[in-house]
Amino acid sequence: MSKESTSKEEKTTPLASPATPQSSFDTTLARMIDHTLLKPDATRSQIEQLCDEAKHYGFASVCVNPSFVKLCAERLESTTVKVCTVIGFPLGATSTEAKVFEAQQAIRDGAEEVDMVINIGMLKSGEESYVEQDIRSVVNVAKRSGVLTKVIVETALLTDEEKRRACGLAKQAGADFVKTSTGFTRGGATVEDVRLMRRAVGSSMGVKASGGIRSSEDARVLVASGATRLGTSASVQIVTGAKGTLSPTSRENE
Repeated sequence: MSKESTSKEEKTTPLASPATPQSSFDTTLARMIDHTLLKPDATRSQIEQLCDEAKHYGFASVCVNPSFVKLCAERLESTTVKVCTVIGFPLGATSTEAKVFEAQQAIRDGAEEVDMVINIGMLKSGEESYVEQDIRSVVNVAKRSGVLTKVIVETALLTDEEKRRACGLAKQAGADFVKTSTGFTRGGATVEDVRLMRRAVGSSMGVKASGGIRSSEDARVLVASGATRLGTSASVQIVTGAKGTLSPTSRENE
């Protein structure tokens, strides 16, 4: 769809307006943020604006659904902003073979980071070998292309012991990050979960907090708790210092 065919409604409801060049913002936080738009009704023009905001503020990446990877890769070419996408999203219940194919295609389209969802039901069933192999299969595809893998454990659906097990399996499988949430269930990132995940993986892996992060205050407390990457759709208001409150039960699709 061309820019000219964008509907009037799309044009009057932008995601956010980038600050003017004179505006100040938190560059340190910006470099830790995956600027995210994963809603099912996201439009081409909104994804284009997401990319433009990411370039303006210097976010670590844009995180989008796989069908938009190629568009983002083209729009962000020759910039420092990476293209991140999601695999097996948001349920994690697709087969390992489907996740592998999805990751392969996304990487061919230009993805430089993949956030995969574990098979939550298998974890809760005690099928740890299945879960580890599921993760490892995607990790192996990613590593062959120099692509980072983040493993979404969906903390809101797990007990603390299950969270620790999930993090351990991700580490054993060679993943680069563990991540709290998809943003599509009943809870998002909490300080307690980030601390637990950091203890579980130690210093050798990244921890990505996502879901319900709405302000710079939210972001800083999660970073202080051990997060090294943040996934959020409120990236612009975070780096420009807007107020907000971190809610352990918020749901905002990151």
